[in-house]
Amino acid sequence: MSTKFNMTRDINGFNGFGIPFGLEDKYGALLVAGVAQSIVVPDNYSDWIAIFSYTPGAEVWVDGTTTAVAPPGAVGTTTAELNPAARKVVAGQTISFITQDATTPRISIILQVVQPYSN
Repeated sequence: MSTKFNMTRDINGFNGFGIPFGLEDKYGALLVAGVAQSIVVPDNYSDWIAIFSYTPGAEVWVDGTTTAVAPPGAVGTTTAELNPAARKVVAGQTISFITQDATTPRISIILQVVQPYSN
């Protein structure tokens, strides 16, 4: 069963980022420079939060709209984001990753169900 995301409260009553270890919906990869990799969000729930981790110092471009492309250097529009911490995603959505780092960084993606909890 997928882990449901529930913000915990700290001693002052404010939301804290205390997520439990889930048993399901975890992904990891070793990225090779210039090669896009992707995952598809499971469809057993409609709404999710994707929590990303990267090898320290890595530059990883993440795209939830199309295949990730690292920008060429000049300022321009892009649908990819550099090292986002977390994003809300939906069932069936493809999340794409790419790096230009020759150090082959690792990535980790944890998906947790968020409201509405519907099937």
